[in-house]
Amino acid sequence: MPENSILVTGGAGYIGSHVVKLLGERGERVVVLDDLSTGNPEAVLHGTLVEGKTGDIELVRRLIREHDIDTVMHFAAHTIVPESVTNPLKYYGNNTCSTRNLLEACQEERIAHFIFSSTAATYGIPGDADTPCREDLPTAPINAYGMSKLMSEAMLSDLGAATDLKHVILRYFNVAGSDPDGRIGQSTDKATLLIKVAAEVALGKRDALYVFGTDYPTPDGTGVRDYIHVTDLASAHLAALDYLRKGGDSTLVNCGYGHGFSVRQVIDAVERVHGEKLKVIEEPRRAGDPPSLIAAVDKIHDTFDWTPVLDDLDTIVKTSLAWERTLTERSHNRKR
Repeated sequence: MPENSILVTGGAGYIGSHVVKLLGERGERVVVLDDLSTGNPEAVLHGTLVEGKTGDIELVRRLIREHDIDTVMHFAAHTIVPESVTNPLKYYGNNTCSTRNLLEACQEERIAHFIFSSTAATYGIPGDADTPCREDLPTAPINAYGMSKLMSEAMLSDLGAATDLKHVILRYFNVAGSDPDGRIGQSTDKATLLIKVAAEVALGKRDALYVFGTDYPTPDGTGVRDYIHVTDLASAHLAALDYLRKGGDSTLVNCGYGHGFSVRQVIDAVERVHGEKLKVIEEPRRAGDPPSLIAAVDKIHDTFDWTPVLDDLDTIVKTSLAWERTLTERSHNRKR
């Protein structure tokens, strides 16, 4: 058992809970800090869960001292792009200001390693939609979500330059799927992630799937995204942790598969796996959505010991549908 603990902020949420699961399975000591505004305490399968705010400096300092924490994995954030356009201060307050407070606590308590959950939204609209986004591409977010994360990246990089803190910034592309073991998954109410929503429509939890934009400069007119299975993404965090523990320098890498699928291709996959057609309603473009986002993945493979094992759209869809069925069964059991 490692001597030090890992603090996982937002560890009761979708991505954080999958990381906590993998950390616990390999024997890491884990402390989860989550305000449970969108997280689910039942999703925390390992470690100690503390309910509280990431921006509470004194709470974070106390947890670091009491649990001998030397590494922070920071997931806690608001993540809904359209909401960030209509309510930007909510995103700057929670995603940026709370991260600033968290970093102050880390500096004061001399945290050694920091792994940050960032996003491909920092790239904005790439100049060439057909070319994967490299990490050295200029950043130009087109929504407050992307900007709030980019500002946090800048703070972390500046702090790392001024102190001994070593960090890894992971820019996620489109996260999808659920734990293949079926124990955890995306449980957030009113989720906006395409595959999650499509699975809800397939199981009758929503009346229809809305496609926002069919006139993008893409092969079929719908947005193209690089969908990465949440378990592969979670394993990238463990690879980043191992990299830092071995003395790796601070770095920033994309997390994706290096290829994309359009909205229509995703719908086709859900219909194929589910065996039934979905009710689809086409709407105009939504604010803050670029036509295409695909990760350049050479750097993550060159830097970390990481090999994805779930790079298959049908597999992603199958695990999503299985999780929605599990949620339905749990809901029925609670009502009995």
